[in-house]
Amino acid sequence: MKTLSREDLRNQLRKKEIAPVYLLFGEETFLRDLAAKTITNIALKDSSLRDFNEAEISLNEAEVRHAIASAEQIPMMDSKRVIRITNVVVSTNKQKNNVKEDELNVLSSYLARPSESSVVIFIADEFDKRLKMAKVLLENCVSVEFKELNDNELHKWAEDKLKELKAKADEKALRHIIGLVGNDVRKLTLELEKLAIAALPDSIITYELVESLVPNSREISNFDLADYLLARNKTKSLQTLKKILDDGAEPLMILGLLSYHFHRLALAKEMMTEGVNRDAVSKVMRLPYSKQKSFLETARRTDRLKFIEILKRLAETDLAIKTSKATPRLQIEMLVCELASLKKTKKWK
Repeated sequence: MKTLSREDLRNQLRKKEIAPVYLLFGEETFLRDLAAKTITNIALKDSSLRDFNEAEISLNEAEVRHAIASAEQIPMMDSKRVIRITNVVVSTNKQKNNVKEDELNVLSSYLARPSESSVVIFIADEFDKRLKMAKVLLENCVSVEFKELNDNELHKWAEDKLKELKAKADEKALRHIIGLVGNDVRKLTLELEKLAIAALPDSIITYELVESLVPNSREISNFDLADYLLARNKTKSLQTLKKILDDGAEPLMILGLLSYHFHRLALAKEMMTEGVNRDAVSKVMRLPYSKQKSFLETARRTDRLKFIEILKRLAETDLAIKTSKATPRLQIEMLVCELASLKKTKKWK
């Protein structure tokens, strides 16, 4: 079957058109899960015994055959039964894959003749379209891929959500929210709900309110950029910078975060050079356990003079953005090209 877009699915559901079997997959898990919930609600709208006719089965806890057996059950005193099969993983990694080859016959048999009184929804956390099991599902289910939203789609989602919340935000504030949160719709929704409550009683969300309440979830992208710069990977550096800028981040904010990150790396380098052990460095840097290894290894392998040169050029660009006629975006793009091209000098040890 053809893979539908989110809009195609939305139009079908508006018409109350429900298919017997769905496959929902993709990176945007919030909208994926929302679609599964909407399908369930429509299918069971007139159910008098919903608790008996709605089931959710995780493939982390049960096999596909058990889920299929549930789908073959007759609804209790209703016309429909809904079975959501969650945590589906179809992967090249056999240890992760929880839809086994020996279950292919059971699955194929059901998909060829699905129960008319059941709605089965496969919800995939990981889905490799190239695999045989994936192709069986794609060919026999109404499939919808939930890709990450681009900036325009995020903007439209945020506008619609604010209308639902009966709150308002001007263009600057709205873009700042998206710039800080990123393309995680689940997190964006939670932040909008938090801001709408904080904006009472007038329900007007200002830039200042956003600045004070919304954490910078995209800070990790700036750390990725720093890593690419140190690796002298110009292509990845420019791609990452473009993504951060297109997402609404201000050049001066990016410079500030990069300066902060490189200052910390330089300090960690100095401490390790003086013989301070890794645990003590991690404590001073307040590094979470999951980040300690990569951060300290980056500090250790990078020459201290390179850190000095990078920090010097970051400061020069900061001044240029504040005084030059050239656009801030052009200034930071030029800086990234320059830093990603820095070569080892004779002074560097």
